[in-house]
Amino acid sequence: MTRFPRLAAAAATTLAVALTVAGCGTTSVEDSGEDTAASTSQGCSEDVTTSTDPVSLTDGVGRQVELDRPAERIAVMEWQQVEDALTLCVTPAAVSDAEGYSTWVSAEELPEGVTDIGNREEPDLDTLYAADPDLIVVEAYSADDEMVKRLEERDVPVLVTKGADPADPIGNMKDVFEMIGEATGRSERADEVVKEFDDHLAEAKGKVEDADLPTKEFLFFDGWLEGGNLTVRPYGQGSLFNALGEELGMTSAWTDEVNEAYGDGGVDPSYGLAQTDVEGLTAVGEANLFYANDEGAGGYVEALEQSPIWTSLPAVKEGRAHSFPPRVWGAGGPRSTEQAIDAYVDVLDQ
Repeated sequence: MTRFPRLAAAAATTLAVALTVAGCGTTSVEDSGEDTAASTSQGCSEDVTTSTDPVSLTDGVGRQVELDRPAERIAVMEWQQVEDALTLCVTPAAVSDAEGYSTWVSAEELPEGVTDIGNREEPDLDTLYAADPDLIVVEAYSADDEMVKRLEERDVPVLVTKGADPADPIGNMKDVFEMIGEATGRSERADEVVKEFDDHLAEAKGKVEDADLPTKEFLFFDGWLEGGNLTVRPYGQGSLFNALGEELGMTSAWTDEVNEAYGDGGVDPSYGLAQTDVEGLTAVGEANLFYANDEGAGGYVEALEQSPIWTSLPAVKEGRAHSFPPRVWGAGGPRSTEQAIDAYVDVLDQ
């Protein structure tokens, strides 16, 4: 399975990116042998409507998933879907890389006591099944994915979600969220959150339209340091943050190809990410620049700001290069994505 950003899976010196998120919550789930605390989330309460009807749905890769009743103890193997579960007021019984999630994702707080099944690339399946899940949520792009096949060998139902869709990144983000909502009997909650997201986006679009910008062209990027070398990762066509900027009324300035630098085992082309160096940013001309904040991790921003190429860019010289807040997750659910919307608007609506 592919992972985004590739940071957490890459060498220890490779920095991945983060972007901030706001809260939504969870009900408590009894973990095997220990209590799992509930986190508080916006709109979550003990009386969140939960269906008890059987579930029959087609997952992200066309598999049919049948449940006698909505899942209550879900194991979640990717961070977007962990965030989604928490937003739906469901605390997972088990997750991949709980520490990494809490480091890079801030939209939803993961309660203490949730079983950690190890890293996202090679989870400990024995620990996963020991958590006694009634549904496993995994990210893949094909029903023939190796991990999906391994999970299907056991009796626990598996729900496969697509982490990205270059044809409609925002729509896919919502589809994944709604699918998990259906599987857990929280469709009503999912509908409420999606409506909140759509209303938030519409309001933000109006603010961008009213902003007096010298140009509507933009680029969002992140980066990392490895062996002292600075790598810049532009978000191009097909990426969620690029689609957000365009939906807000801006025009993408990155026209080069995406994903050509990753090769086998890297980020799936669906994520719409490219790779360049600081000099590559000169290709976007006068565009407004937005970039991920790596506060407390990695140092790519510090290296970037020391580059004479960076300081000579028009957006930098004119005060149109803006850092997002730290820990805004670039491949998250509705709450993380709302935070990205706010990050764009907060600097443009001034």
